[in-house]
Formats: sequence, structure tokens, C-alpha cells
Amino acid sequence: MTEEQLVKACISGNASAQKEFYDLFAKKMMGVCLRYTNNYEEAQDVLQDGFIKVFNKLSKFVNKGSLEGWVRRIMVNTALDHYRKNKKFQKDVEIDAVSFKLEKQEYIVESINAQDLLKIIQTIPEGYRVVFNLFAIEGYSHKEIAEQLGVTESTSKSQFSRAKKMLRKILIERNIVTEGERGF
Repeated sequence: MTEEQLVKACISGNASAQKEFYDLFAKKMMGVCLRYTNNYEEAQDVLQDGFIKVFNKLSKFVNKGSLEGWVRRIMVNTALDHYRKNKKFQKDVEIDAVSFKLEKQEYIVESINAQDLLKIIQTIPEGYRVVFNLFAIEGYSHKEIAEQLGVTESTSKSQFSRAKKMLRKILIERNIVTEGERGF
């Protein structure tokens, strides 16, 4: 069954198609949800809420772009809704407007696998983690992050900078990178 046929079958209420749709995306989307939550149980709640939204909005998917990208966007927005409902950003000190974008060669240390990195990212404070995920992983601009979270652009940059410093410190402490090595 093609994605288009699967979407049509889900919209018509076909339960086996809906299960197939869920099975197709659940594992990847759980990874997205885990990046924005504190634990597996919380991520499961976000995933469930996200799939409810996906199935409710599936008739609005117009087959432009990737279905997975569309589902991912809904999951990220659901995770952000969950974050906004349950947590508040710590008040942060404004900093000078400086570009904190990761340079290509700084992205991620090749010696660490994705699952270990996810566990490390989950140890940093939520405000830092949310901004780090949105900027470094999802590709949002600081302006978009500020609008999504109701903070200033410089707060987003500050949170991202602090997340990078904290992650770098953890990687050094765990001997994944050395002090002079460029990893983050």
C-alpha cells in the first residue's frame, strides 16, 4: 500500500490501516518525543496525544512534501504544547546578539551513538534541552523558537549557548571528547 493509499484508508476509518500507519511512524516519532520530555512515560503521553492530532488532521494532509515530515511537525508541536503547559522557562539573562549556530565540523562527535547522545541531552535542564532540540536538531531559527516559546530571540540564543556548554562539559567528563577537541 502506498502512503497515499494508507492515508485514504486511515481517513475512511480503516482500523488496520491506522495500525499500519502508527507502526510505520511510532518508533521514529517516539525518538522525537523523547528529546523534548524528561522520561519515557512522559514521551509516551506526548506520542499518544500527537497521534490523536495526526489522525484528526490527516484529512488536511495535501500530499505536498513528506508525510513523515508532516507527522514530525505535529509531534514537535505537540511536545512544545506539552512543555508550555507543564513547565516555565527559568528567567534568563539577556546576552549580546551573537551567532551560536553550530558550524558544520562541530555538529556531533562521531564516536558517540545516537541513543547515548539522547540520554546525555535528557540530563540538561528542560529549557536548554527544548531550545537545543529545536535549533540544532529540528532546524528552527532563534526567531521561530522565540515565537513558539514566548521568549526573546536573545533568550533562545542564550539557552542554546548554555546547552552547548553543558553538553560539552558532560562529554568531556565522560571522556567522549577531550578539552581541546572540537565536538560542540
